[in-house]
Amino acid sequence: MFTESELSRVIEMAWEDRTPFEAIEAQFGLDETQVIALMRSSLKPGSFRLWRKRVSGRQTKHLQLRDPAVSRGYCPTQYKQR
Repeated sequence: MFTESELSRVIEMAWEDRTPFEAIEAQFGLDETQVIALMRSSLKPGSFRLWRKRVSGRQTKHLQLRDPAVSRGYCPTQYKQR
């Protein structure tokens, strides 16, 4: 289904606070339910529970709940050149 690098990127996007599920769906074709199932099968049980607690109800993970002023998918300091 996905290459190892694509799977890794989906997991990374799911963990990112500012990347909405809709962005994952647009890029990889997985809706929120499918992302949850993928995370459940890919993560250790404790990591999955931590992730679910973290993203449940988080405004930035859902475009409908997101503040319109947030127009980027990541924090400006996230990809800082070192």
